Amino acid sequence: MKKFINALLTAVVFGTLLLPAATASAQAVKEFKFSYVLTPETPLGLGAAKFAEIISQKSGGKMKVKLYSGGSLGGDIAMMSSLQGGTVDFTAVNAGLLYGMVKDYAVLDIPYLFNNEKEADAVVDGPVGKALTDQLPAKGLIGLTFWEYGFRNLSNSKRPVQKLEDLQGLKVRVVQAPIYVDTFNALGANAVPIPLPELYTALEQKSVDGQENPLNVILFNKFYEVNKYVSRTQHIYNPLQLLMSKKTWDKLSPDEQKIIQDAANESKVYERKIAREQDSKAVEQLKAAGVQFNDVAPQELARIKDKAKPVIEKYSGQITPAIMKQTNETIAKARGTAK
Repeated sequence: MKKFINALLTAVVFGTLLLPAATASAQAVKEFKFSYVLTPETPLGLGAAKFAEIISQKSGGKMKVKLYSGGSLGGDIAMMSSLQGGTVDFTAVNAGLLYGMVKDYAVLDIPYLFNNEKEADAVVDGPVGKALTDQLPAKGLIGLTFWEYGFRNLSNSKRPVQKLEDLQGLKVRVVQAPIYVDTFNALGANAVPIPLPELYTALEQKSVDGQENPLNVILFNKFYEVNKYVSRTQHIYNPLQLLMSKKTWDKLSPDEQKIIQDAANESKVYERKIAREQDSKAVEQLKAAGVQFNDVAPQELARIKDKAKPVIEKYSGQITPAIMKQTNETIAKARGTAK
């Protein structure tokens, strides 16, 4: 009986001691906030979900990422500020928006720089991408990898855009970045920078006539409800930069940092694949929704590009010469035209 009582007391004591430890273990799960401006069914949203899933798997559930979609915590510019302050941990933005912090990022938004995704992949996955992301820690950000936003196209409520003249006088919402404003003003439109979460209302209220975005963004944000004309202009290709707060990154162990970086690398392959699949299906889906869709003839695209030359030259001149040279050489190699 004495042995039984002693065993019982031991169990009670150790059970009492272990209870706080178990509670502490449960509290040891690290939670992160990932905010983005698009909807969950977009490539960005699906990529974010895959990224969160991989982190949970690789950490054995000890690291969890909570997703905030649709700009619920603010637009892209606000999110980058939140990352710098450490109040949000992850976001993914049009890489060109980083131009305000690192001028070399303008290289990714030069109009008609890329002919296809293969060329863009070669640039962002190579020395140019590294040279850009290496400049981010000084700005309080960590560049984990590049996802894909896609080629941008024009929608509006006024008329089909089939030639340069059709752009004249259109009020077009653009990204909050100088190169977009300069590009559309140079083409004869009136560029109006507006955060994406405010765009549908601006289109609905006719504050602007149109906007420019990848086809899947036009589709999933239902801009076709207020813009019946969509023209494939493919004027700028956008990579998405997957970003992390440096304040958060610096608090993690090397093993935790590796889990996040590995998850970023794996999610990149998935997100780009989804983006390209969705883009290829978007035209028929937009047509089914009642959109009048048109391609822009190559000769007209050449005229538009020629009109944008002053903008191309202006921003090319602001980029570190070595980065601009490497970009051009990488594209030439991808095209098979390198000398």
